[in-house]
Amino acid sequence: MSYTFTKEERLCSKRLIESLFRNGSSFVVYPYRVVWLYTPPIQQNIIPAQSIISVSKRRFRKAVDRNALKRRIRETYRLQKSDLYKFLQEHSLHLLVAFQYVGKEKEPYAMLYQRMGKVLAKLKDEHIQILMGKTD
Repeated sequence: MSYTFTKEERLCSKRLIESLFRNGSSFVVYPYRVVWLYTPPIQQNIIPAQSIISVSKRRFRKAVDRNALKRRIRETYRLQKSDLYKFLQEHSLHLLVAFQYVGKEKEPYAMLYQRMGKVLAKLKDEHIQILMGKTD
């Protein structure tokens, strides 16, 4: 799996974003709030997940700080997404996910990287729990 983050992997559709925030589930792994929604695959789409990243303007007034955090978050996701993608492809799923930064200050990259790993593991666990609930 390549370590790229293409345009197709970005969640841009207003309709899908609205659906994600209206119907999605959420959890918090500090400094992230994650909103996620499994959807049926779109037209045999080879992209198993689409994501959006947001940083609050209220907490980080300077665009430079917001953009730096978004860059760091994008990088941590890009480097760790391969396990999640394999899992989604095995189960023929399409995932919409929003990563919202809820921290009050800029955290170091190492911490963001570690927590992104926890977030992606929790997304897989959430789906496994859904499967177990359906089989009981």
